[in-house]
Amino acid sequence: MSTETSHLRSDAAENRDRILAAARELFAERGLDVQMASVARRAGVGVATLYRRFPTKESLVSAVFAGQFRACVANMDEAIADPDPWRGLTRVIEGICAMQAHDRGFSAAFLEAFPTGAEDDRARAVHDITVLIERAKQSGQLRADFEPTDLTLVLMANNGIVADTPEAAEAASRRLVAYLLNSFRAGHARPLPPPASVDLLAALASPSSRTSPQASPWSRP
Repeated sequence: MSTETSHLRSDAAENRDRILAAARELFAERGLDVQMASVARRAGVGVATLYRRFPTKESLVSAVFAGQFRACVANMDEAIADPDPWRGLTRVIEGICAMQAHDRGFSAAFLEAFPTGAEDDRARAVHDITVLIERAKQSGQLRADFEPTDLTLVLMANNGIVADTPEAAEAASRRLVAYLLNSFRAGHARPLPPPASVDLLAALASPSSRTSPQASPWSRP
């Protein structure tokens, strides 16, 4: 390999890393409603360079959040393998909510990149969470009237947290989730109103895209 070729490859790798870092920052700050030109400016590269590396916004989103997607899958696998149904369920809820609070773009990325690129993984995730809920009920740890749509309410509430700093948002999320999980325990069960007709996808979506019509695997008719 010539010195010139090696230099060109090094430049290309550096540009890719700068683009991903810039996109990660912007998605965390604003969600996915960020123009590709804004990413290029933040990265200090030309728009043409950005599109050479990532021909579509979807490909950029997928690359930025690849680590979070893998973490979600690993978190779900660990929860399913956990012999304690309550611990497994709370692991998933706490993990998703933590990612949601840490990064405004993650929820929308999960919907827009992960499902469309891997429908089987999405279906598996929905199935696994449903299994975790039923196991926790059968163990007597989760209140018997808990519905999958109640998880949607958790995500909607968590997505609505507003704080001055990311650290404050994450702290508020942890406290909110702890409150809610405590209320889900069977020992705290008191009669509730009927389950709400709410949409999981709307709960995960960024605020600007919550009105877009999508079919939720857990929405009630």
